[in-house]
Amino acid sequence: MQRTLQQIAEFVKGELSGDPERVILGIAPIEQATIEDISFADRGRNLKKVPQSKAAAVLVPSDADVSGPNLIRVANPRLAFARVAALFYSPSLPDKGCHSSVCTGRDCKLGQDIAIAPGVVMGNNVTIGDRVALYPNVVVGDDVIIGDDTVIYPNAAILERCRIGRRVIIHSGSVIGSDGFGFVPDENGHFQKIPQTGIVQIDDDVEIGANNTIDRATFGRTWIQAGVKTDNLVHIAHNVTIGKDSAIAGQVGFAGSSTIGSHVAIAGQAGVGGHLTVADGVTIGPQAAVAQSIVSPQTVSGTTLAMPHRTWLRLQRILPDLPRMQKDLRALQQALARLEDKIE
Repeated sequence: MQRTLQQIAEFVKGELSGDPERVILGIAPIEQATIEDISFADRGRNLKKVPQSKAAAVLVPSDADVSGPNLIRVANPRLAFARVAALFYSPSLPDKGCHSSVCTGRDCKLGQDIAIAPGVVMGNNVTIGDRVALYPNVVVGDDVIIGDDTVIYPNAAILERCRIGRRVIIHSGSVIGSDGFGFVPDENGHFQKIPQTGIVQIDDDVEIGANNTIDRATFGRTWIQAGVKTDNLVHIAHNVTIGKDSAIAGQVGFAGSSTIGSHVAIAGQAGVGGHLTVADGVTIGPQAAVAQSIVSPQTVSGTTLAMPHRTWLRLQRILPDLPRMQKDLRALQQALARLEDKIE
């Protein structure tokens, strides 16, 4: 794969200064780029490296005060670089067609140009869209629908009746449609399972990381809306809704029936309690325990040590007032010092 600088500049809608016929063969970080690579620099430290870089060309901010033999000036170099990277890298897919070892149930509908690898198992009444790729040992349950151009990596499971949109990526080991954690104690103190009768719906352009578990709804649907991106080891419980274009880092957990808005960013190991709402545009810091709804766009963070629950509840009421209490304490200390000076 190769592109000229002119082709790349037009592709990213950038302003080229340099040789438009220079051929680019690959991509690389600014420190490792060779005379055949294009790189990017979007911050001060990296911009200082541009004149010394061996890169054939560098994507830089439109207003950057930097010189180099071949530059493409763009509004967002990191975003432009991501788009250029997609030109030079495409993952290897299973061979086209349906491998002879694939186990297919009754009345399945398979689209055109599909790539179904060895060991895939499909239940009854499955619908697979065009250009779908299923890697080895993927399991697709009864009545599942998978949209066009979706890629599902090895050992993932899409369980019965779930709905997967178009251009979705599901990484290895993820389970979509496992039972929600629904139990009720009976009169003898034994747990009675509540049947989990709903589905998981994943909309278009979602990417699910490795070893995610997304539980089906008790009733209705667990809903992952368009453009959501999850890291590895994320758990989404029954009846949760994740809003459009939200990004969720590793080891985040959502308790049942929580509702997350659009464009929400959640850092690693954070947790959201059940039946809570998080507004659009919220950022949640690492290990933050969200125990009450967040009703407006803001950044929240903070972790606490384990302690008796009643103590923890009292602490949660006090924490937001600590800055004011500290200010009041300092004022009291100053007033006391002045009073002591008068007494002396």
